[in-house]
Amino acid sequence: MNGRFGLPHPMLSITLFLIWQALSNGISGGSVVLGLALAWLLPLFTRNFWPNNPAIRRPFRFLTYIVRVVWDITVASVNVAMLVLNPTRKPRPAFVVFPLELEHPLAISTLAGTISLTPGTVSADISDDNTLLLIHVLDMDDEADLVETIKRHYERPLREIFK
Repeated sequence: MNGRFGLPHPMLSITLFLIWQALSNGISGGSVVLGLALAWLLPLFTRNFWPNNPAIRRPFRFLTYIVRVVWDITVASVNVAMLVLNPTRKPRPAFVVFPLELEHPLAISTLAGTISLTPGTVSADISDDNTLLLIHVLDMDDEADLVETIKRHYERPLREIFK
């Protein structure tokens, strides 16, 4: 085991525990014990799927990243609802090729997952050389603005978080 406190992936364990507690119906002794067991056992049993651990430079920056993502999901949900409920407004779907600056597979996966979690966008494909991400957008207004927003809100913070 190459992590702290006998955990192969301490940050994953902390994240799993916090997510488990958030999904539980209140904090109780049982939910804490089960959360700790899951936070220890899941990374332990999946450690072979993680051949090279990403170096995380600024773990607390990840908290601000999560807050940003939750806010953007909320705003995008309202925007998609308004688009769908407005009978006079037709969506303008499009595919956008996003140039990636991220290099670590986990950072790229985190970005792709974030884009897919945000209503109105979904990550569709990644190039074989991991330099381009294909994104489907429900309602495209300005491609350059979308690319810059994704870079500013998600890619740059992920570059700070992962080495």
